[in-house]
Amino acid sequence: MHVISPHLPRLMVEEAVRAALLEDLGRAGDITTNATIASSATATAVMASRDHGYVSGILFAKTAFRMMDDELKFEVVAKDGDAVKPGDALATISGNARAILSAERVALNFLMHMCGIATYTSKFAAQIAHTNAKVADTRKTIPGMRSFEKYAVRCGGGINHRYGLDDAILIKDNHIAVSGGVAKAVENARAYVGHMVKIEIEVDNLDQMVDALKAKPDVILLDNMSNDQLREAVAINRKDNNGTVKLEASGNVNINTIKAIAETGVDYISTSKITMAAPTMDIGLDIILS
Repeated sequence: MHVISPHLPRLMVEEAVRAALLEDLGRAGDITTNATIASSATATAVMASRDHGYVSGILFAKTAFRMMDDELKFEVVAKDGDAVKPGDALATISGNARAILSAERVALNFLMHMCGIATYTSKFAAQIAHTNAKVADTRKTIPGMRSFEKYAVRCGGGINHRYGLDDAILIKDNHIAVSGGVAKAVENARAYVGHMVKIEIEVDNLDQMVDALKAKPDVILLDNMSNDQLREAVAINRKDNNGTVKLEASGNVNINTIKAIAETGVDYISTSKITMAAPTMDIGLDIILS
């Protein structure tokens, strides 16, 4: 099956990179580089992985270097989504040495963070590749970085949950408590939104799940249930609803538990671990004078 590569609009990337460069350059620019390197000096730099992992964020690095000097030549060697090993080059940059050195940290910060998320996500996805379940992210992301972190999740083989409070309905326990029950909450939600908006409801036990099935949401989130409960929920869904309502497991998900959760038969497994607990990937930049 052909999978469409993830994509980020250039305008979003440029805005984030510009802010990061301005933060780093401060009030006087890169005084270390400007004091030690001649303005006419040129160089070639190679960005290379020092870890096994998956690439995400190449456009951020390219944008950082080109914003410092639009005449810099940036050659992509490994594109987003590619697997790399220690020593593999991600890109080469050549041109004004001052511009390369001044953009280095911002470029690497974006790359190391996003490659780290893609790589950690790929480990979760590998654990459940033998099942039909998909690993999904959550809204637990660094403020201001959500779109980029969710992009990195896709580069690593995961899928995206909702982006924010406005693109899908997720009815949680507090919504249920205030609105007057599972059925009432789904009924209110369906009356409020148009036909294009998905409705998901979170349940804490199997009795709530049965009530939720009767209300026919698009997805039911099974929160912090044991694997035995998840298996029973899958069986109930198949028996009572022909499995047409998608089931999502959440809570207690980590790299050691996700395999057994997926084997219960749920459709999706959401976890904040792939964004909030992902270690950065070690990437270096070495310069060869030209």
